[in-house]
Amino acid sequence: MITVAGVTKAFGGRKLFENVNTSFAPGNRYGLTGPNGSGKSTFMRIISGAIEPDEGTVRTPRKMTVLEQDHSKFNANGVRDTVLMGNAALWAAMVERDELYAQSETEFTDEMGMRLAEIEVVVAEEDGYTAESEAEALLSGLGIGEDLFEAKMADLSGGMKVRVLLAQSLFGKPDAMLLDEPTNHLDLDTIEWLEEYLVRYRGILVVISHDRRFLNSICTHIADIDYETIITYPGAYDDMVRTKAQIRSRLDQQEHEKRKKISQLNEFIQRFSAGSRASQVQSRKKRLEKLKTSDIKRSNIARPYIRFPVGAESGKHIVDVQEISKGFGEELLWSGFRAHVNRGDRIGIIGRDGVGKTTLVKVLLGEYEPDDGRYEWSDGVDMGYLPQEHEGTIEPGNTIDHWLHGFKPGAEFEIIRALLGRMLFRGDEGTKPTATLSGGERVRMLMCKMMLEAPNTLVLDEPTNHLDLESIAALADGLAAYQGTLFVVTHDRALLSEACNRIWSIRDGEIIDFKGPYDEYAERYGA
Repeated sequence: MITVAGVTKAFGGRKLFENVNTSFAPGNRYGLTGPNGSGKSTFMRIISGAIEPDEGTVRTPRKMTVLEQDHSKFNANGVRDTVLMGNAALWAAMVERDELYAQSETEFTDEMGMRLAEIEVVVAEEDGYTAESEAEALLSGLGIGEDLFEAKMADLSGGMKVRVLLAQSLFGKPDAMLLDEPTNHLDLDTIEWLEEYLVRYRGILVVISHDRRFLNSICTHIADIDYETIITYPGAYDDMVRTKAQIRSRLDQQEHEKRKKISQLNEFIQRFSAGSRASQVQSRKKRLEKLKTSDIKRSNIARPYIRFPVGAESGKHIVDVQEISKGFGEELLWSGFRAHVNRGDRIGIIGRDGVGKTTLVKVLLGEYEPDDGRYEWSDGVDMGYLPQEHEGTIEPGNTIDHWLHGFKPGAEFEIIRALLGRMLFRGDEGTKPTATLSGGERVRMLMCKMMLEAPNTLVLDEPTNHLDLESIAALADGLAAYQGTLFVVTHDRALLSEACNRIWSIRDGEIIDFKGPYDEYAERYGA
């Protein structure tokens, strides 16, 4: 059991949560949810012991693993060894055992022999004799090939390091696992493998994720950070959203009725306090004292309103692709791709990391030349593009309202600020310096730009990066309502299901053009 008693935490004078009392039970899988900035990762670090609460205590099981966020921490270690380190007791025993076995016969003492026997007991209790095969099975399931088992962590890409660290947190049959964004850098196949693994897990799981379908697939409960506390709801994420909306609606209705009754009593008291109905006035004053309105804390949940209008409509034909191929050096990513895209096609581009999804987008946008083949965009295509790497797309030295106004100088500033408000830049945030924007704010700003320019074709490369669950749901709604042509690279299956009617899947050196929704594609080909 993980038990949280009276925990309070604030940063910079802002209280994240106050006097939280909750528990996480074995056999349950909890999704820890809340908007960006609500304190999800902070609360996870309090549970793990990485930071101390301002007040309160936390009790945890002895054997608990945490998804490591420092991706360079194990650079000096081998891949398999890094996974084995997930079981601290076993790893310490194995290291000491190797040191003892390295002693020469003349140096080896009886005490060392007795210690070696004790260590072998620990290794056996921790399933150490099958540990390497278990570690390798986890690595394989997470998409890491045998050729990398002996490699150094320093030689791996950032995405591969994350997978090894995830295998480390899954290793060793822990009593509890704390996973902060475990699906980052995972492709669809690996996410589904992870879902199946976690559903079989019988310890305590607490997970933070911005992948709604992932939370719906694995969670038995949702621990939601809101109203400066944590409320646990039974069921998956969508169950929590429905229950929370019903509870809030009922509370708001009760409070509305109470305020209405108070107003009526006050009106009666004011009309008849000086007349002959003194006894009735006194009776109503007593009733009024009992009817105190509650101070209902405001929810910190906020969903942007995302709608992409279409300005000038494109022609029927959008782009024609003829036998294009692309590779780098001796590595061929894909070849012989043919496709014709018509107005209104909504294409989801999927595939494992490194297969060339972003490269395909950049070829079609003219940033890369194809090795073979050609493509041709039709006249009248007006494109809005959201790149995966967008750190330098919004220049510093400006305010966000003036930066946005530069793309439509004829627009009134009231229109610009109204658009910013719908995208959660409210009040003075509309004059925020562009140099101070967070990752999520940059994404929302670039979407503001596209909504203002109203292109008839959208090209979005991993648009859910840096967005919270509410914003991702709003984006899915906005793309589902979009009347133009869409190309979107994403690992978010809910967005693919809701927004796309066609799938381009890059696998085994070719691109499959599946003319149908994602769920039908997954049923035929697997994730």
